[in-house]
Amino acid sequence: MPRWKALPAGLHPQVRQLIVRLRGLKDRGELNTRQLAVKTGYSARSWQRYLNGGSLPPRDAVEAMARVGGEDPTRLLALHEIAAERWAEGLVVTADAPGSGPEDTPAAPSHPPTERQPYGRQLRAGIAAGAVALVLSVSAALLLAVRLADARAELADRAGAVAAPATVSESLIPVVYSCRPEQRDGRWYAGHSSTTDTILAYTHMGPEVAEAQCLLRRAGISPGDIDGIFGPQTQRAVERIQTRDGLVVDGVVGPHTWQSLRGAAPK
Repeated sequence: MPRWKALPAGLHPQVRQLIVRLRGLKDRGELNTRQLAVKTGYSARSWQRYLNGGSLPPRDAVEAMARVGGEDPTRLLALHEIAAERWAEGLVVTADAPGSGPEDTPAAPSHPPTERQPYGRQLRAGIAAGAVALVLSVSAALLLAVRLADARAELADRAGAVAAPATVSESLIPVVYSCRPEQRDGRWYAGHSSTTDTILAYTHMGPEVAEAQCLLRRAGISPGDIDGIFGPQTQRAVERIQTRDGLVVDGVVGPHTWQSLRGAAPK
């Protein structure tokens, strides 16, 4: 089997543990990502991101991998639930990063108390500090952009989906959706999407998210503003309806949660 690519250094240990378990199941079945796509319904490109730590696999993908690997999905799904919480929190482990220990900190140059540092040295120190601050701010912006790009790519790559959910405009101008609930064939719809299996998770955005928000509000659980953005308040609302209806509480809208939302009666 080919050697695995090293996982990102900042990955939380519990997320890393989930990915290592998924890699083991893939190796055990001697499958490539195209074969996984056929057997699980998730694209080969999605599996490449999941198994290399680029994005967190959704619950249904983990369950499908367990079935393919001949393993009881219960323990793997429990591990996924914990990993999803850590992923949503955006925790980054830095304690063991090389160069972070006190022995790696360069000693400050010593000067006699009465000695004044040359102006040029002070200027260089100021420029260096500004450059570090700029690098950190750019890195944070790139990380957010990658997370949003992963969210859009995940929806685009979801095999079997009718259409990829639309996204908020690139300028991120706030969008306000109106809810128009109506019942058809025993199911409830809010006028933004008729999907029953699109996976929605933290940082996803678009009319599918607005549809879920409207149905949450109709069920008596406030998701916050109906803005089509899957933020913390929407995630908490999803967890509440999952708890109420006896579903796996992972804060992710999948087929089972859609079924609950489409048939939910107001409380």
